[in-house]
Amino acid sequence: MVSSDFAKQVAGYGLTTAHILYRRPDHRWLLQSYVWQDYDLFPAFPELSKFLAFWQEKLEGPLHSVQVAHARLIKPAELRAVNGEFRLH
Repeated sequence: MVSSDFAKQVAGYGLTTAHILYRRPDHRWLLQSYVWQDYDLFPAFPELSKFLAFWQEKLEGPLHSVQVAHARLIKPAELRAVNGEFRLH
């Protein structure tokens, strides 16, 4: 049985991290930080978009900014041609 995280990676999902700055509802001048991390698809980020829509609909702290980092964990092997030969006897 394959884990759901591995199945997502094979399907093209990569690890996405969002650093969210938001304003405190009680002190609008004060910024607070939140880090969100999940598997998501680049460049549309449907999972992050759903989370941010939830945030804006249900939570009181208005968003200030969102910085996103994304990395595919399963990718083609990095191969390069080497001018040489190794022989095993």
